[in-house]
Amino acid sequence: MRRLLSVCILTLFPTAAYASGHGPLFGGATPTLGRGGWQLDQAWMGRHCERPDVTDEQMFRTMLSVGITEDLQLSVSMPIPLQTPTIFMPNGRMMSMMSTDRVFESIGTWRFHRRPTGSGGRRESALTGGFSIPYQDHFPDGMRSAPAVSLAAATGYASRAHYFWASAGYQRRMPNQGDKLGDIVYGSLVYGYRPPALRLEYPKPDLRFFAETTFEHTSMAQHHTLDVLYTGGTGVFVGPTALLLYKAYGLQGGILFPVYQETNGFPERFRFAVNFSYFFWIK
Repeated sequence: MRRLLSVCILTLFPTAAYASGHGPLFGGATPTLGRGGWQLDQAWMGRHCERPDVTDEQMFRTMLSVGITEDLQLSVSMPIPLQTPTIFMPNGRMMSMMSTDRVFESIGTWRFHRRPTGSGGRRESALTGGFSIPYQDHFPDGMRSAPAVSLAAATGYASRAHYFWASAGYQRRMPNQGDKLGDIVYGSLVYGYRPPALRLEYPKPDLRFFAETTFEHTSMAQHHTLDVLYTGGTGVFVGPTALLLYKAYGLQGGILFPVYQETNGFPERFRFAVNFSYFFWIK
């Protein structure tokens, strides 16, 4: 399916953009697309629960992004659920730019600060705001769904060798006739490194490594104004990710393990994500 989609994109938009920039997999960062640049992402993400009788969660999510200006980037995404937990237990966002909720999501990122530093580095800061609309009126247990809004900020440093970002955000889920999913407070710290042997220029492959830490706190969901069992909690997750860029393509993958969990539901053993990207220009 991805191969067919890539062929269609190449046919419609033959001038490809160089994959010169990309952020972390799970954590927040500043925009990477320039003016007129487009990016198509297909992510496969999931969580693995410690209890064997609770089905794991897996999802494909397709996201399309465009650079409006050098400092403004817009993204829209849609979910393709693959596996749903047998017990209702809404969690955090999973990825900063992509949620595991069954929603259509739109996100805008504005880089309001950028300062060049020595040796080709730069310091940047950005604000990200978004909203989501559920594609189903009810969850399987009868709980009503509703839109959500989010706001986040990220700041960091990037050079040819080192990358560092810190981010924090808040997602507010709206109530619907006494039903409401838990609000989310989330954040991340990301360090990236590109070894000297891998600091290659286009069209040679570009490989980068990251150490990512994410934090999230989700309040309990409510059904008919009563708290829902197995929902809400706090977690800190740490793990490695890697990014390979080659011409107009990017492949990114990683895994996070919990180092702290306090949950009303079932603890996670790990969460993972794999993301395929295609960068292009529309004439």
